[in-house]
Amino acid sequence: MKIVSIDDNENNLFLIEALCEKMGLDVKSFSNPLDALVYVIKNPIDMIIVDYMMPRLNGMEFIKEFRKKVHDVPVVMVTAAGDDDNIHREAFLSGANDFLNKPVKVTLFEVRVKNLLTSYKNKLLLKDKAKLLEEEVKTATEQLLLTEHETLNILGKVAEYKDPETASHVSRVAYYSKMLAREYGLSEKEQDLIFYASPFHDLGKVGIDDNILLKPARLSENEFSTMKDHALIGYEILKDSQSEYLKVGALAALHHHEKYDGSGYPNGLKGEDIHIYGRIVSIADVFDALTSKRTYKEAWSFDDALSFLKEERGKHFDPKLVDIFLNNLDEVTKIFKTFHS
Repeated sequence: MKIVSIDDNENNLFLIEALCEKMGLDVKSFSNPLDALVYVIKNPIDMIIVDYMMPRLNGMEFIKEFRKKVHDVPVVMVTAAGDDDNIHREAFLSGANDFLNKPVKVTLFEVRVKNLLTSYKNKLLLKDKAKLLEEEVKTATEQLLLTEHETLNILGKVAEYKDPETASHVSRVAYYSKMLAREYGLSEKEQDLIFYASPFHDLGKVGIDDNILLKPARLSENEFSTMKDHALIGYEILKDSQSEYLKVGALAALHHHEKYDGSGYPNGLKGEDIHIYGRIVSIADVFDALTSKRTYKEAWSFDDALSFLKEERGKHFDPKLVDIFLNNLDEVTKIFKTFHS
């Protein structure tokens, strides 16, 4: 361990060096306390042994300056003041950990230095273990998150296999949703939540009869009424989950067919009564559905779909989110082309 010894008397320095070397310690000596102060602030050390009476900067002043920068390295003050309680008290208040009286007694020196270094070493080990534990917890948490993300991706494909023509739909909706959440000002945590949760917006379609879900023509009024049930079905499937992602998925499922003007379903919510997750997924879902081919329709052109968003601004869709979508067309186009199938 690295020891710094400071004393304006070279004989005292030689004595401390000899004692430290006998104990197997690496000691660096200074006769100038100002030079020593610069060194101990800039370099890692394990202990300071400093004389009390020195010119230019005495031991008490040295400790006070050192403690402004470093708080845990042990400091031993060597003094000829004997049992002067006032000096001892002031030194302790300044940050000294122990005292040695001159002339220094070998046995006392060895015991006190060894005890202080052992205590300091244990503190370092505890700090390292705490840091190691923190890293291990972080790694374990990241692994759990990766596992949860993998599970979410697998579950998110349920609706895809129920309706194979939407194979890339959930991916595009996820990326559109994350972009909207980011630009709307949601936190990184919420962006992550909606990215992985948005694919569950149509999970309720697993409860819709294939004759309706896969019908290669427009639905009748009764059939469309049945199709509407998928919003509540998805919500009921996900609502009691302990997963934050699935809870957000439940909200997205329930609210993504609500309309800003209150004409949507299943609850006819209006404006900001519709959860922000639902308002975000609504735009992402509709835009992608319009630009995708279905058994009952051809894909709309990119420009026609954008025109529809503009027309429905403040009616079907949150006007602020429409503006965000239109102001980020480069990213929208990139997502559209990357995941288009």
